[in-house]
Amino acid sequence: MTKRQKLIQWTWLSLLLLTPIILWLLPSNFFDESKLILCPSRLFFNVECPGCGMTRAVMHLHHLELEDAIYFNPGSVAIYPALVAVWLLWVVKAARQLGIIKGGKKETPAA
Repeated sequence: MTKRQKLIQWTWLSLLLLTPIILWLLPSNFFDESKLILCPSRLFFNVECPGCGMTRAVMHLHHLELEDAIYFNPGSVAIYPALVAVWLLWVVKAARQLGIIKGGKKETPAA
């Protein structure tokens, strides 16, 4: 692994580890009052899709506010654990590539 690749991996791992901390530091209602509409379904047709409210719901689940999360999107109860699992897989993969956790990819000598 080159110096540049190692720097990129360390940056990626740092960002992965900082993300949940930053989300915990933000108030749970941080996204609740946003007037910004990113959902194309709501933007163009004014119709809510099954994913509408997911960001707000996940943020409330992250703060262990189950009732509020279900209010914004009941599907968040299934999506949040999946997001945590993907995050954990990314952290483990990045740590293995840096050699922090054993079992990572071993560099093969160039032929």
